Amino acid sequence: MRLAGLVMAALIAPLAAFAQQDGVLLTLDPTATGSEGPVVVAGQGAILRVLDKTVGRSTDLELAVDQTAVLGRIALRLTDCRYPEGQAASEAYAHLEIMDLEGLALFDGWMVASSPALSALEHPRYDVWVLRCNTSSADTGDG
Repeated sequence: MRLAGLVMAALIAPLAAFAQQDGVLLTLDPTATGSEGPVVVAGQGAILRVLDKTVGRSTDLELAVDQTAVLGRIALRLTDCRYPEGQAASEAYAHLEIMDLEGLALFDGWMVASSPALSALEHPRYDVWVLRCNTSSADTGDG
């Protein structure tokens, strides 16, 4: 643990000298420990919205974790959905793998419900975003 702190300090020291040279005050303390943050809960599935831009039709798709669905010319696989405890609807984030029907990977990463543009599928025909996590097999939609 002490070695990790020394390595971090060795990496930060040149950055600090450079920043102070340019009149920038560096406030990062490499020995500080951050707060724990909210408790994160894994959902049993997710609700996704898929927009087919060529026909202007959106479809809500409910997937369980590790389930794959084919919609139009893409296949979507949900590998995980997580949310801060008590905020399944607004702060959900899901790990998705999206491929075309030939098996070419189009997207593999986390999508965030509250910031869909943060990590988005770049596709000329389809938009996909996370609406919320399912908190039970009979999700009511109220988180």
